[in-house]
Amino acid sequence: MLLCGSALVALVSLGFAWLADRALEWNRVWSQHYPWAAFVVLPFALAGLRALTLRCAPNAVGSGIPQVIAGLSLGPGPGQTGLVSLGQTLWKIPLTFGALLAGASVGREGPSVQVGAAVMLAWGRYCQRHVATLRGFRNNELIAAGAAGGLAAAFNAPLAGVVFAIEELGRGAVVRWDRLVLIGVLAAGFMVVALQGNNPYFGAFVLGSQPDSIWIWVLACGVVNGVLGGLFARMLGKGAAGLAPRPWRAAIRRHPVVTAFVMGGIVAVLGVLTGGAVYGTGYGQAAPLLAGHAPEQAGFGVAKLFATVASYLAGVPGGIFTPALTTGAGIGQQIWQWTGGTVDQHLLVLISMAAFLAAATQAPLTASVVVMEMTGSQPMLFWLLAAALLASLVSRQFCPLPFYHLAARRFRQQAAAVSQVPPQEPRHPERP
Repeated sequence: MLLCGSALVALVSLGFAWLADRALEWNRVWSQHYPWAAFVVLPFALAGLRALTLRCAPNAVGSGIPQVIAGLSLGPGPGQTGLVSLGQTLWKIPLTFGALLAGASVGREGPSVQVGAAVMLAWGRYCQRHVATLRGFRNNELIAAGAAGGLAAAFNAPLAGVVFAIEELGRGAVVRWDRLVLIGVLAAGFMVVALQGNNPYFGAFVLGSQPDSIWIWVLACGVVNGVLGGLFARMLGKGAAGLAPRPWRAAIRRHPVVTAFVMGGIVAVLGVLTGGAVYGTGYGQAAPLLAGHAPEQAGFGVAKLFATVASYLAGVPGGIFTPALTTGAGIGQQIWQWTGGTVDQHLLVLISMAAFLAAATQAPLTASVVVMEMTGSQPMLFWLLAAALLASLVSRQFCPLPFYHLAARRFRQQAAAVSQVPPQEPRHPERP
């Protein structure tokens, strides 16, 4: 029964990935032929998506990973199931499709985590009622297995799903890591590998000769990405109202659709200035940088950072995982320019991808393994981990709490109020 649930998670993730790819293709067509249309499309699209989210699926807003983390810290009840409700969570697929089609700087990997959790929980509860009893499985184990399986399937990275489950989902939550749960996570990832092949998401990384001074550039990547990633997480955590001047905050909270309209305008400006490079996940820009090609637009990394912040603050469904990776790629290319060409560009791009993702999420193990599996760069794991650990440490000086767990607090409080059951205390207190 558990393996059937993993298969469902894998198939839903594959369907979601196919839809997301179509949205990116169609966005590329219209944004290249009619670039100035972004000033109309993005504001109205993000405002409409925000209104639809508030009306139909308020728990589908944003990435989806904070909802899963919040659900894991709640006991069984309407609060927990509401955060990963299949009925609401499935709305995340068409809403994220719409955001990508319009040009928002979002990804599908975070939403895949919430969708995977909802699919596995719904399947497990169905089996318990009608087919067979999954003995010893609680809601928390089903949610964690589905969420981590969704990430593994989305990135075609089974090992990253296991590390994500232990490092991110297991932090501050009561989850019993039964071997069958880990098998369920791996199964979802391996099913995608069986269907799509063992093809790294960003293509295979070709390791050249490592310079003797590589540790200096690893330190540089860790510090620069740590600072920018920490500021990135801090802006996301504060939200639109928190970043605005005090007199404007009440109006921003009262008018979320208007806020989404304004954020859409900001993304449109950045998109036109960069020739559309900041739209979508950024895969089309990061892959050439990894291959050693020059970027089409200067300043891509910083522009992508602010486009992702604006898209997230709009309050539409969409993740930050892949945009964070591509932001790191752009920052790595900028650091390479500072070297004067003495170091391979793709080496610093690779290290910066892991460093920025680690700084944004403060999950260095997950960031390192994700980048390793997405690029087939196993020989670089030591340097990826070193840069990720340093970037995570630097990031905490700007955003003491991990962003996903900071956002999860709000969902946990809302869900606890709905269920009128106090949330469980985290097993390990969150530490700065």
